[in-house]
Amino acid sequence: MKRKICVITGSRSEYGILKPLIYEIAEDADLTLQIIATAMHLSPEFGLTYQEIENDGFKINEKIETLLSSDTPVGISKSMGLTIIGFAESYIRLVPDIVIGLGDRFELMSAVTAAHIAGIPVAHIGGGEVTEGAIDDAFRHSITKMSQFHFVSVEEYSKRVIQLGENPGRVFCVGELALDRIEGMPLISKEEIEDRLGIQFSRRNILVTYHPVTIGDDVSAEQFRFLLDVLAEHNETNIIFTKANADTYGRIINKMIDEYVARHDANSYSFDSLGSLCYLSLLQYVDAVVGNSSSGIVEAPSFRIGTINIGDRQKGRIRSESVIDCKSTNKQISLAFEKLYSDNFQKELKSVENVYSMKDKSAAKIKDVLKGIDLTSVKKSFYDIN
Repeated sequence: MKRKICVITGSRSEYGILKPLIYEIAEDADLTLQIIATAMHLSPEFGLTYQEIENDGFKINEKIETLLSSDTPVGISKSMGLTIIGFAESYIRLVPDIVIGLGDRFELMSAVTAAHIAGIPVAHIGGGEVTEGAIDDAFRHSITKMSQFHFVSVEEYSKRVIQLGENPGRVFCVGELALDRIEGMPLISKEEIEDRLGIQFSRRNILVTYHPVTIGDDVSAEQFRFLLDVLAEHNETNIIFTKANADTYGRIINKMIDEYVARHDANSYSFDSLGSLCYLSLLQYVDAVVGNSSSGIVEAPSFRIGTINIGDRQKGRIRSESVIDCKSTNKQISLAFEKLYSDNFQKELKSVENVYSMKDKSAAKIKDVLKGIDLTSVKKSFYDIN
C-alpha cells in the first residue's frame, strides 16, 4: 500500500518553499500526496492563494477555514481553536500515514496538535531555529516536541533540536528547502515583471517585507513608522511593498502601507501577494530586501543582494555577510541604508556566499527519508544529551 504523506500549508510564502518537496512526493510512484490548505490561503484579504496551488496542478484534499476578521490575541486564539477542530475532522477523512509541515506559525501548531492527539506521526521542517521577536519561536519549539522526525537546514539547528530532547537518529540536516525553488524555478525577466506588476524599475529599487513584532508590548506601528519615515527620504528609489501575514497587529501594518503608497504613488507599490515566481524574480533586480522577514536572511543572499534586517524578529537566525542588522530607530535604519549603498559593501556583495546553501537538493533528501522511515514504532522518549 502506498504511504500517504499529508502536507500542511497555510500561507503563500510557506507553499512556495514546500513546492519542490510537493513535486517530489507527487512524482513518486510509491507515495500518495495529500494537501491540506488553510489559514491565509483561503482568505480574500490575503489573495486567495490556494488558487496558486491548484494552478500548479495539485489537488487540495481539504480546505480548512480558520481566519477570523481579527488579528488580536483573542482573535488568533479563537482561530487556533477552530483550526484544531478542522484538522481533527480532516485527519479522520484522509487517514494520513504521516503529516509534514514547515515552520512555526500558529495554524501549523494547531495542525500538529490535532495530529499528536490522533496518534499520527509528524515530520517537521525548520526546527532548531530561533526568532526571538515573535511568538512563533515558542510555537516552533512546541511543534518540535510533538514531532517524531525533524528536517533542519544547518548543523547548529540540529544541535538545538537534540538539546530539546529529540533523538539524534530522527534529526536530519538536509539544507535549506527554500533554496531548492531558486535553482529549479525559471525566473522571469525585468520587462515581464514590470508588465505583470504594473511597475517601472528605477536606478535604485528595494523590496520591503515587514511583519509585526509579536513579543512584548505592541510597538509594531511605532517601529514601522520609523522605517516609513526613512523610506520617504528616498524619493528616487522604487519601493515595492509586500504586505504582512496574518500575525497579531498585521492589519495595522498593512493599513500603514496603503496610506504610505497613496501619498507616494510616484515611486511606491504594494501587493497583497506577489506569489513565489514574482517574488523570487524581483530579487534579481532589487538592491535589497528591507524589513524583518526570514526571506531576507535565507533567500536574498543567494542573489548577492543586501538585506536590511530591522529589529529583533529574526534575532537568533544564522546570517550571511550580506545581512545588515539594525535597531528600529530612524538613525539606525538610515545608517543601514548608507552602508547598503556604500562602495565597499556593494563590492563585498559580489562574493557573498549563502550560509544556508548545500550542494544537494533538500526536497529529494526529505522525500527519501519520508519514504524509507519506519512508521510502525514512533513512540518518543526524551533524549538526554548527558
